[in-house]
Amino acid sequence: MSVNFEALKVMVIDDSNTIRRTAETILSKAGCEVVTAIDGFDSLAKIVDVVPDVIFVDIMMPRLDGYQTCALIKNNHEFKKTPVIMLSSKDGLFDKAKGRIVGADEYLTKPFSKNELFEVLERIVATKSTEDPSV
Repeated sequence: MSVNFEALKVMVIDDSNTIRRTAETILSKAGCEVVTAIDGFDSLAKIVDVVPDVIFVDIMMPRLDGYQTCALIKNNHEFKKTPVIMLSSKDGLFDKAKGRIVGADEYLTKPFSKNELFEVLERIVATKSTEDPSV
């Protein structure tokens, strides 16, 4: 199944410049409009203006970690249905379960490949289109 990512607004929240730039490059080449944020606070300042379709958020960040950021996003009426994909270098069951508890829709282990990134996006887009036929 080939999914078109044209016009998909994606926010990537990660304190690692390398991860942000890698994700931005891969997603931009696939047609996504990408906005990056260096941490949870930065993302909260940008999210209202950007209104992303999908959010990737790193778990381990200073000041406001990924779990807290995800919980704040999911507890906001405007963004509770926005898919959130947790990014982590840990592949533990506990980390995945904690992500689900705060409302994460998917979990992606770093470093990720282009194919892994696209597979997660395809699942998210497919799920959104079955929930909302206008997508």
